[in-house]
Amino acid sequence: MKKQILPLAAYLSLLFMADAYAIEKLEVQALFSNKAVLMIDGKRHILAVGQTSPEGVKVISANSRGAVLEIDGQQKQYDLGNTISTTFTKRKSQKETIFVNSGGMFMTFGNINGRSVRFLVDTGASAIAMNTEQAKQLGIRYDKAGVRGSVSTASGFADAYRVRLKSVSVGRITETNVEAFVIDGNHPGPILLGMTFLGRLSVEHSGNAMTLLQK
Repeated sequence: MKKQILPLAAYLSLLFMADAYAIEKLEVQALFSNKAVLMIDGKRHILAVGQTSPEGVKVISANSRGAVLEIDGQQKQYDLGNTISTTFTKRKSQKETIFVNSGGMFMTFGNINGRSVRFLVDTGASAIAMNTEQAKQLGIRYDKAGVRGSVSTASGFADAYRVRLKSVSVGRITETNVEAFVIDGNHPGPILLGMTFLGRLSVEHSGNAMTLLQK
């Protein structure tokens, strides 16, 4: 597979920037063997088993009688033959405040896929980024499930893998289906918390504080 080469400052702004959002209406319009036709907030998608819509709805299984869909980590059976229209309750907004450290950086602890990590919060970064050693510690199978490419770093070009994280949390704020990059090697530093997570939130700066508000 041919590698993609992108500058580090821009590589993630070009990829997977469609934010997940709260779904208001979902209809299963048709079912086939290993495929489902879904209408999600007015947009039609034909998804095979294992595929996920831009809104974050994943088809777990499908046949002529019904389908199992996964939304926000929860799976539910949808049977064909009924008029299926599901309204999802708008999630409760959460707020977290992070303070600058003695080095002038916004550092915080959080979770990736339920495992504790240390983040460097950077609104100038286009996405979450980590090195391969950090990914291995988190159990992220970037070599199996990731899309391989190349990015430009301060040290030159480096191999990287585009992956999807099941969940990313900072305090009480949790987002699912978050894109990230795993950069080959053991580059030093904490995991970079960029805009594939922060772009889903309202971010405000006030003096030495940064406030994250879940929309």
